[in-house]
Amino acid sequence: MTAVLVITLLLAALTALPAWRNPAWWVRVAEFARLQLAVLLLGTSLLTVLLVPMTPMFWGLLAVQASCLVYQAWWIVPYTRLFRVEVKTARPDDPGRRLRIMTANVLTSNRNAAGLLGLVETHRPDIMVTLESDAWWQNQLAPLERDYPHTIRCPLANRYGMHVYSALPLAECETTFLVEPGVPSMHALVTLRSGESVRVHFLHPAPPSPTENAESSERDAELIVVARSVAEADGPVVVTGDLNDVAWSATTRMFRKI
Repeated sequence: MTAVLVITLLLAALTALPAWRNPAWWVRVAEFARLQLAVLLLGTSLLTVLLVPMTPMFWGLLAVQASCLVYQAWWIVPYTRLFRVEVKTARPDDPGRRLRIMTANVLTSNRNAAGLLGLVETHRPDIMVTLESDAWWQNQLAPLERDYPHTIRCPLANRYGMHVYSALPLAECETTFLVEPGVPSMHALVTLRSGESVRVHFLHPAPPSPTENAESSERDAELIVVARSVAEADGPVVVTGDLNDVAWSATTRMFRKI
């Protein structure tokens, strides 16, 4: 029973931790693990039923576990198949207005460039975006430029390099370091086959972690800067990349509201 009590208190603390608006990585990391925490809470509830005598302690443990589980579900469920999808489905009878983007975080140390080239050949996206791509990856992906002649390149060896390969024309191309030096983002205006233009933003902010940024402030700031730019845009906008965030975080919700 003691073990179940300790586990319950720990899970309750981790459930409550993100409510503390502290940008420290060890606080924000609990936002990423809501689904895992929900599974652990469910498992702990089953252990409680099987191992703990039906005393006031039993009911207290179940009440805490159930409350935490409902709270985690409140954050997670809107992003499951149980809720309506917000992004509209592409119309098959209007291919000229369709934009297919493939985003790949290649992992700088990974050397399976052939695998990625094979995926591009299979799926034939209009735009291919690579993250963590350095000079080696740039050389290996050079064959893409035959079919994707419109490119933006920023090879870096710090795990924040970025490349864009587009089969569609790009204009107003820009590589910026919005918040941190060495952490680029790319921005462009892509012309669809229909002649319409779409503003695209490709992001890869550094995550809050003990090996990257001690706080989430830099990541949050970059997302909000881009959100304000999107809010000012007149036409359609696509924001993609590796945002190092989860859909239910406070920062992502603020991004959507802006």
